[in-house]
Amino acid sequence: MKAIIFTDGSSRGNPGPGGWGAVVVEDEKVKELGGSEIKTTNNRMELSAVVEALASTKADEVIVHTDSGYLISGITLWISGWKKNNWKTKTKEDVLNRDLWETLNEQVSGREVLFRKVRGHAGVPANERCDVIATSYADKNPVLLFTGNISDYTVDVEQIETSAPGKEKKNKSKNSSPAYSYVSCVGDVVMVHSTWEECKARVNGVSGALFKKSFSAEDEKNIMSDFKKR
Repeated sequence: MKAIIFTDGSSRGNPGPGGWGAVVVEDEKVKELGGSEIKTTNNRMELSAVVEALASTKADEVIVHTDSGYLISGITLWISGWKKNNWKTKTKEDVLNRDLWETLNEQVSGREVLFRKVRGHAGVPANERCDVIATSYADKNPVLLFTGNISDYTVDVEQIETSAPGKEKKNKSKNSSPAYSYVSCVGDVVMVHSTWEECKARVNGVSGALFKKSFSAEDEKNIMSDFKKR
């Protein structure tokens, strides 16, 4: 069983009143989730959104779309070091939001969870909807949450990219064509990036890291499959 998740978090002050929102798509059904904390941080709300969304589904294959670099870097890069160092950072300070990181770590164990970075406030419909949910909860005026068939849902959950691909010139080589995305693999974790800068930041200097430019959704899928087999 597969699920697609969109998440976002918000706080009015850091710390301050906060909220989180999520959209979970599974088996032709959609459910929106939301929640709040009286005094919290934006990062904690970003984490809470993913934790609550993953807890709501038993799918063994999940794609999580988030605009939080903190969340993606934490679960794919930093967490292994934190655990080795007894939940201490490189500067010997306690890891913030440890309770949520530990829960998220348990949730991704034993199932395939892919974290995909999307640009926030850039027109991705489901990401924008999550922002509306999160901010409404932060403002203590929560919107009505949807649960029902995907055919009745007014938010386009299939639109992930925010810009249409440019028209290619005749005889233009594939490698010089506009990128659809960039795919990287560090250890056993495969990630999709919207920009080369994000991909480079993850793989630069990492022994055994894999990365490749994709030119379409199908190309991206094939690259991900290839990386998982290596």
